[in-house]
Amino acid sequence: MQTEENELYRFVPAADWSESLSDSEIISLLVETDFSREQTDEGRDYCYFLNKYYKVDDNSTSDYALMAYTLIQPENLERASMYDMGLEENESLNIHRISVYRNGELLDKTADTTIKILDNENQSNRGIISSSKKLNFSIKDLHLGDILILEDCRVKVFTEKEFLRRDFMKYVYVTPDTYWAYGNYHFKLINNRNKQLAYKNVFFRDQEGNVLPNEIKYLAQGESFDIVKTNYINPVDPNREVFPFIDFATDSTWKDLSNYIYPLYKEVFNAQLTDFAPDLVARLEEMPTLDEKLQYAIEFVQNNIYYVYNADEMNGHKPQEPAVTYQNKQGDCKAKCVLLKAVLNYLGVESSVVLVNYNADYYLKYYLPSLLSFNHVIVKINYQGQEYFIDATARNEFGKLEKRAVLPFCFFMEILPDQELQVRKPIRFGGYCVEEKIDLEVKEGKGKITLVSSYRYNRANSMRSYFKSTNKNERLDNWNNSLFYALNYVNDRKGKDFREIFKDATLQIVRDDKKENEFVVKYEAMIENPYFVDSEGRRFLMYFDGSVLKNSIREHQHSDVGFWHSYDSERYEISLKTDENIDTKERYTVQECDIKNEYFTHKTQKFITKNSGKVIVEYNPLVNVEIPLDKLPPIREDYHTVADSNFGIGIDIVEKGFLNSLKRFFKK
Repeated sequence: MQTEENELYRFVPAADWSESLSDSEIISLLVETDFSREQTDEGRDYCYFLNKYYKVDDNSTSDYALMAYTLIQPENLERASMYDMGLEENESLNIHRISVYRNGELLDKTADTTIKILDNENQSNRGIISSSKKLNFSIKDLHLGDILILEDCRVKVFTEKEFLRRDFMKYVYVTPDTYWAYGNYHFKLINNRNKQLAYKNVFFRDQEGNVLPNEIKYLAQGESFDIVKTNYINPVDPNREVFPFIDFATDSTWKDLSNYIYPLYKEVFNAQLTDFAPDLVARLEEMPTLDEKLQYAIEFVQNNIYYVYNADEMNGHKPQEPAVTYQNKQGDCKAKCVLLKAVLNYLGVESSVVLVNYNADYYLKYYLPSLLSFNHVIVKINYQGQEYFIDATARNEFGKLEKRAVLPFCFFMEILPDQELQVRKPIRFGGYCVEEKIDLEVKEGKGKITLVSSYRYNRANSMRSYFKSTNKNERLDNWNNSLFYALNYVNDRKGKDFREIFKDATLQIVRDDKKENEFVVKYEAMIENPYFVDSEGRRFLMYFDGSVLKNSIREHQHSDVGFWHSYDSERYEISLKTDENIDTKERYTVQECDIKNEYFTHKTQKFITKNSGKVIVEYNPLVNVEIPLDKLPPIREDYHTVADSNFGIGIDIVEKGFLNSLKRFFKK
């Protein structure tokens, strides 16, 4: 054990409010039961008891845990012997007990414990500034079969700049992982704040498995909420159900919260660009159109203002003045958004700064109103009757406003007076995100294939980045691999080297238009044996692009969560030509479809001659929208229809000879 105590951790007795257990009380709970034997017989580790108490004060939070669990599995023994714990700024750990129960004795392992203090390097890259630290625990001489007892309390004291956490509390209790079985389980939240807390149960179920209504209840100062279970395993089905959770938050409304936060931004919103950035103003005035000015403004803030994510200040909402951001050429998401808004104000373009949470976007509709539910700030632009959302912290994104990357999220709140949580409108792309023209022509048994692929919106940005970060051979292998499956060669020459199949392959950038945000590449190759040959020796040309299939929605079987519909629009023109005759009546060769529903359209048109087949596939989805569970079955069926040979084309070669003619006759 390190003997030097410091501000990050201390070995101290537990506080009175945690109602700690004595050694004898702990030993009395470490007894085998039918329930515990059932778990260990299944090869699982077992938690004899877990007391997890969370106390909230106006100036701090205390997160207490006392647990005893078995070390039966080697991986759990390994994790227990060496583990890390991250601490926020001004957070410390009070360690009350580290011991094991072995051969009927309770052994103190404090002397066998080494604690190292490390910088939390996981939070220190890509422009992230963090004062967080990491405690690295190493406990010597743990044995398989030990029962490990840990008791500690993390105490977080709010700094002055964390005024938001002083004024508002939020805590999401999530029911435990299904791996663990608990002999005794006790969760408690103690409200020691002046303000009343609200809490809401979400996705809890009755004994028949039906989701219970979301009830909002309240805790006054001095009151606590408890969950007590005996012989407990979380009954949630993690593959089909959302883990039940309880959202605790300071009782408030979205409107009150918007009126709390807006004054913090109001002054910086009034900053005049001409006062602090005359050179930027001069550059903007040189541009002939507003579209060009808009594009330049967005890309200037994204690419020329360094993104510094100050993790220690994100729990406050006092944004940096745009003049400081412009002068220092750096800032966090708030600072970059405020600067971009200042530029947009100068251009006379309506905009607002909005709060979002990309990571927990789905849950915002279930959470209680809280500013602490958001973790990011972006800019909303109203331009020519359309809404656009710009992430000022992004890099290397290009294009006019309507051609830029589309951010996938649903809920947001504008930093304006009297606001509510808003639902973003669903979107249809104005053009195709991916547009490909595929030509495969076979003459005298040899094939030439050409693909011209145009990428737009998010796809254009991603493909630019991909070409920058990969080498020529890697890119060619990826294209070859895709064609290996699209041409069905995976089923007649599996395991063969792609480079032996696709000869003289080339892949080049044809056009990179950063104004229209269009990135076009061309692939060409020769194919020695272009026909797919089945087990009966029949020859086919086929091209089915599996990326058109939306397997995620076809396989979606969740009981609680609808499907987040956010696919790219696509268009493919696939032409297969041969110098031999084809079966122009084959069902799948001539099959077309025209699917229309409220969430997507998918149309295939075929053009068949005696020596060729061409299909145009057009797919246009409604994106950024959740399909509710009750609407999902017919939409899933439509996607199954797409998968039924409506995502490409195949043509059958007519083999010469009397017997083959006879086979075709009986086939028809």
